[in-house]
Amino acid sequence: MGAEGGLRERKKLQTRAALAEAALRLALEKGAEHVTVEEIAEAADVSVRTFFNYFPHKEHAILARNPEHLDRALERIRTAPPDESPLTTMWLIVHDVLRDLESDGQLSRRGELIMRTPTLFYQLMLTSIDDERQLTAALTERLGEPAGAVLPGLIVSTAGTACRVAMELHKAAPDRPVTELLDEAFQLLAQGIDTAFGTDQTKGNS
Repeated sequence: MGAEGGLRERKKLQTRAALAEAALRLALEKGAEHVTVEEIAEAADVSVRTFFNYFPHKEHAILARNPEHLDRALERIRTAPPDESPLTTMWLIVHDVLRDLESDGQLSRRGELIMRTPTLFYQLMLTSIDDERQLTAALTERLGEPAGAVLPGLIVSTAGTACRVAMELHKAAPDRPVTELLDEAFQLLAQGIDTAFGTDQTKGNS
C-alpha cells in the first residue's frame, strides 16, 4: 500500500505539473485571456474533468497555484520548534514554496506574464491575501498572541513582501539567484530595516 500510495502521489504531482506547464506555455503564446481550460487539458493530455480535480479555473493553473503549499506552511507553523523565531519559520516556508515554483525553470517568465496581465495579477493578490490571513491566524495561535495583535500579521506580510521584492529584483539582476536576494531581504528584516526610526520618532515628538 505504501508503494502504491507513493506511485499515486507521484502521478498526481506529474499531472499537476503538466497542467501548469501547458497553461503557462499557452498563456505565453496566446495571452492568458485567450486560453481555455479545454485547450490546457488537451495540451496536458488529460480530460477537462481531470483539470478541475487540480485547479478551480485556468488562472490558478497559469499561476501554478498549489494548495499543498499553504497546507505545508500551516503545518510548519504549528510544529515549529519552540525556540525557532517566527521570522525563521516564515523564511523556511517561503524557501519551500520558491523551490517548488522554480522547479520548472519558468519562474521569471511566469512573473513577467502576471505583471502584464491584470486578471492574473488580481487573482494572485486575492489568493495571497487569503493565504496571509490563514498564516497570520496560525502564527497568532503559535505565539499566544491575542486576536488583533500586530506582530503575527506583520511578520507574515513582510515575509510575502520580501519574496515579491526578491523576484522583482531578480528580473533586473538575473545573475543573482532569487534565493540569494530573498536571504538578503530576510536578513535586513531581522536586523531592522531602519534602526533610526525610533530615534527620529522620539525627536519628532519632543
